[in-house]
Amino acid sequence: MKLAIMQPYFCPYIGYFQLINLVDKFVIYDDVQYINDGWINRNRILIQKKKPYMFTLSVKDDSHTLNINERFYINNIKREKNKIFKTIKQSYSKAPYYNNVINLIENIFSIEELNVAKMNIKSLKIICDYLNINTDFIINSNLKTNSNLNGEERVLYINKKLNSDKYINSIGGKKLYSKKRFRKNNIELSFLKTKKIEYEQFGYDFVPNLSIIDVLMFNSKKKIKNMLSKYELV
Repeated sequence: MKLAIMQPYFCPYIGYFQLINLVDKFVIYDDVQYINDGWINRNRILIQKKKPYMFTLSVKDDSHTLNINERFYINNIKREKNKIFKTIKQSYSKAPYYNNVINLIENIFSIEELNVAKMNIKSLKIICDYLNINTDFIINSNLKTNSNLNGEERVLYINKKLNSDKYINSIGGKKLYSKKRFRKNNIELSFLKTKKIEYEQFGYDFVPNLSIIDVLMFNSKKKIKNMLSKYELV
């Protein structure tokens, strides 16, 4: 059984969805510490047809020791989300698949949920449903895994608890996890590296690693499904 574990990012890049699509079970790592300035509550889109723009959903000030599932978006987040959604509409109104996906994007920005983890998980599921990705989502806090463990120890524990024999991590974790250590535990460890993916963005030089929102606006569902297989395991 192939397993992946990731924090619940908001509208992440295509590589995140490649990982979801590849595995049998996808663990939402919601009970780890929330980190400011990460990808939990922000991402990048194009504005004015060529400039990358970072949008951010504001999270209430709270203790830095709290986990993602213990953090909340600000009470008036609806006004903030409406402003971001308006920017998306203005920026992508002439994109080829705007009419196909604008309602989907609106549904994401209309989710009435202040809990950061729950809101982000709902948005991920909306996108996966559109792309016909049927991978099982498992919420890590529901598993009650050993919170006294950290890093590689806890990831190994989750793999064992779910009887995984293949663990696939994003390429960013290559320095964090040891293939030898996983092998000793009868688990094959691989890292997903997204191959070069480019598509036309209003005819300007391509801007990579944007939110899945950008991918949806410029590509058909069929083309995106093909993109999901453009990776290598290292």
